[in-house]
Amino acid sequence: MIIKHATEENEFLQIHQLNYKTFVEEIPQNQQNEEKKLVDKFHEKNNYIIAKKGEKIIGMVCYNNKRPFSLDGKIKDLDGYLPTHNRIAEIRLLSVIPEERKSIVAFRLLQYLCGALIKEGTDAAVISGTTRQLALYSRIGFIPFGPLVGTGDALYQPMFITLKDLKKEFKYD
Repeated sequence: MIIKHATEENEFLQIHQLNYKTFVEEIPQNQQNEEKKLVDKFHEKNNYIIAKKGEKIIGMVCYNNKRPFSLDGKIKDLDGYLPTHNRIAEIRLLSVIPEERKSIVAFRLLQYLCGALIKEGTDAAVISGTTRQLALYSRIGFIPFGPLVGTGDALYQPMFITLKDLKKEFKYD
């Protein structure tokens, strides 16, 4: 397995396909389409980290540190919920193909992400964690805040984490 930033056209195509499978077919928060691709509305400012086996993407996560974030549009006065920070990022679209979910893929993606955020000087991050995986996010150190966002079967808990908690969880000094 290779963990890296996405850079190739074929990788971005697979990212859009994995987004569709996860956030249309599995978690019904977006509309179906014939292409079976979902390009994230923040695609142009996202930094994608992918897990690959051979040429196949088996998992992904993305982040960006350019406001407005997705959560800025969902929570009034987002900053009022957050700890003091100098540079914040939003982490989004964590997805692992079903047959790899009981493996180390998600942990390795998040570990690589942690290193990337540290290198960029990020000291806090926010997520919209699916309510289906709140235990996972809490174990990592994310702290819930504010009301649930989303609708129906696609409910998310806004959460934040600080750099010191990321370092502790992923053993970065």
